[in-house]
Amino acid sequence: MNAIIFYRLANYLYRKKIPLLPVLFKYLIFFVFNSVVPYSVVIGRNSKFAYGAIGVVIHSRTVIGDNVIIGQNVTIGRQLDPRGVPSIGNDVYISAGSRILGDIKVGNNVIIGANSVVIKDVPDNSIVAGVPAKIIRTIDRSIYDLFENIY
Repeated sequence: MNAIIFYRLANYLYRKKIPLLPVLFKYLIFFVFNSVVPYSVVIGRNSKFAYGAIGVVIHSRTVIGDNVIIGQNVTIGRQLDPRGVPSIGNDVYISAGSRILGDIKVGNNVIIGANSVVIKDVPDNSIVAGVPAKIIRTIDRSIYDLFENIY
């Protein structure tokens, strides 16, 4: 069982302007997975949560691209500035415990290391890690070539 299924149903109902049911799915995700994944979030095709989405918190205005894997206990949200929320590109792997905060853009083909705190833009084809996160390596091939049996 994965929270992405419940999110997709809630998001579909939200886009069709069906009242109440999206809210019920949001609370179901909270009670089953201890996660906050609002129905208004935009999550692209083939994106999924690792371990069902245990402890994941996502801001309601976040945009997440295609083929993104979000690990457990990840937070994607704003800092104290109420205007900016993160935007995540395509083909991104967000490792367990990571925090992506503020009005930033995470590029395509990126790996975010475990327990990293990302508070600045991340360019395409990068691996970042640390607190605060810094580029530790650039890559010239798909991140999914680096992993075995992950997708």
